[in-house]
Amino acid sequence: VQLQASGGGSVQTGGSLRLSCVVSRRTASNNGLGWFRQAPGKEREFVASVDWRGGSANYGDSVKGRFTISRDYGASTVYLQMNSLKPEDTAVYYCAVARSSASTSRVESYNYWGQGTLVTVSS
Repeated sequence: VQLQASGGGSVQTGGSLRLSCVVSRRTASNNGLGWFRQAPGKEREFVASVDWRGGSANYGDSVKGRFTISRDYGASTVYLQMNSLKPEDTAVYYCAVARSSASTSRVESYNYWGQGTLVTVSS
């Protein structure tokens, strides 16, 4: 099982970043994919998820209207486009593979996780 996340970095408030996560085809082609984040001292938080075909997506309340999740089925890659970033978006972002084909916000529904990529938003 391999998930490789990239694209994190440091930006100022209002900036944008795009995260990418390459997932091994064998494990993820029929599974939902998701992004979560964890800030220091806080629990892991749901950010966004997409179903196996990319036709249905869900977002956490704090990122709705600013973040967009998408997947390139052929490239086995899931993206998270993050716009209008705020300091409270600062966290380590993790991509994950769900047990089912659905888009789900429940952390317990995911069984494979990437290593995380750090996003820092300064004011």
